[in-house]
Amino acid sequence: MILIGIGANLPSERFGSPVATVEAAVMALAERPEVKVLRRSRWFESAPVPMSDQPWYVNGACIVETRLDAPALLAVLHAIEADFGRVRGEKNAPRVLDLDLLAYDDFVSTDSDPFCVPHPRLHERAFVLLPLRDLVPGWSHPTTLQSLDALIAALSSEQIARPLEDPHTPEDSDFDEDWD
Repeated sequence: MILIGIGANLPSERFGSPVATVEAAVMALAERPEVKVLRRSRWFESAPVPMSDQPWYVNGACIVETRLDAPALLAVLHAIEADFGRVRGEKNAPRVLDLDLLAYDDFVSTDSDPFCVPHPRLHERAFVLLPLRDLVPGWSHPTTLQSLDALIAALSSEQIARPLEDPHTPEDSDFDEDWD
């Protein structure tokens, strides 16, 4: 099971609002021939972490299938971010689009890998855990082996994430099943 985190808190020139941007990002990912988007979560509105005066985020997650290995999939995610106008700079800065490789099956990266899977802070973020509970309620963290419910229960009260009104339920977000 390959899990991707999606977020934005700045409007994009091409797509407009953060909600429109994250929707377009899921479609851009689905249009990649090497990636099949299976389903996405509801969208959540979440406070910046750490708390600041920057705009709140729109966050969600999706499940994908791919024959790409983790580094190649991460490169695809970074290419989509760049195409949407993301410029990497200061840590925790506002962004037009953020695509994170949260988990890649049961793969756990090593110190020699140039990337970190599972995402090193996913267990500390309501804006990641709540969308994951929409998608895969029985999922457990590959290294801690804790359930989503246990991880959510352990969150700081400063973690604020709430579902946005969304005309599409997660069940309506299934993508084409004709991928080979």
